[in-house]
Amino acid sequence: MEKKFRKIGILTSGGDAPGMNAAVKSVTCSALSRGVEVVGIIGGYAGLINEDLRPLTKIDVCDIVSKGGTILYSARCKEFMYEEGMQKAIETCKKNNIDGIVAIGGDGTFRGATDLSIRGIPCIGIPGTIDNDVTASDYTIGYDTAMNTIVDLGDKLRDTAESHSRCIIIEVMGRDAGYIALETGMALNAIGVALAEIPFDKEALYARMKKMREMGQHSFVVVVAEGLGAAFGEALEKEIPENTGIEARFIRPAHIVRGGVPTLRDRNLASTMGDKAVDLLLQGKSDLVICSRNDKITSMDIKYALIVDRMFKNKLKDGDLDAFSAEEIESMKALCAERRTYFEDMYDIINTIGC
Repeated sequence: MEKKFRKIGILTSGGDAPGMNAAVKSVTCSALSRGVEVVGIIGGYAGLINEDLRPLTKIDVCDIVSKGGTILYSARCKEFMYEEGMQKAIETCKKNNIDGIVAIGGDGTFRGATDLSIRGIPCIGIPGTIDNDVTASDYTIGYDTAMNTIVDLGDKLRDTAESHSRCIIIEVMGRDAGYIALETGMALNAIGVALAEIPFDKEALYARMKKMREMGQHSFVVVVAEGLGAAFGEALEKEIPENTGIEARFIRPAHIVRGGVPTLRDRNLASTMGDKAVDLLLQGKSDLVICSRNDKITSMDIKYALIVDRMFKNKLKDGDLDAFSAEEIESMKALCAERRTYFEDMYDIINTIGC
């Protein structure tokens, strides 16, 4: 039995990601098909505080699936981090008869969603971030598009590296997470990948490069995750020639990888997640994040998802696990171990086959 909803709101928050618009379209059309009105909240949680709302119809969202970015705009809102700001947002919901919210973004977005859920505004989160750094979900919206953009750039850079017998060092986005670096490193046949999750052996890299050069290899690609800090890749640009005699160039594509036309995978992931979010919300569910696990769309308690994320990133604070059972904590540890195994296995393959 579906809970009776009059109107739901949609917001996008944090960094934009290709496929967010597909999620907005899916949520809108799914809700409208069930007789529920939809409003877009402009500029994330700031839009709730400032009552910046826009009614959405099917015509408004019909042609946005192929567009990158977000038509609802996005902003980080410090005011929402405090009780006064949250109460302003709640008042906006009450004044405009918004019975629930679908929030699309990353971990910061989910913290906002759970804060509203606790205060009586049902929320469902959808993971939209190119970084793929939502540990509870195998894939996040925007991740696939960002990787394909980097691979396209990397292939072009390899062409000029081959012409000049150089090594190209590409620093890729991902915040503290190395998912993008790992996956694109394999796809670009990188001789080395440096990321925070696994210790990087520079001497082993230099040895592989020298051996391959002796065998006649002209060009090399090294992929570096931005989580290692801005100086890491720039330092490699100097250290590689000093230790191998091979000329190197450092490239930072940065925000180029955030934009662009979303891939089929991101469009379809966003569409299925959007429909699932509406389904759960109208069932009366709240404080959940939609996840892609083993190629199936499911959901998870937001608080659980946030804590398992901290556990994997070694950012747990005292008391974080107090609200969870021993069984839940063990399941968190198992999920983190699964992620670590993924990184280790992929990394070993790259070091074996990269050239």
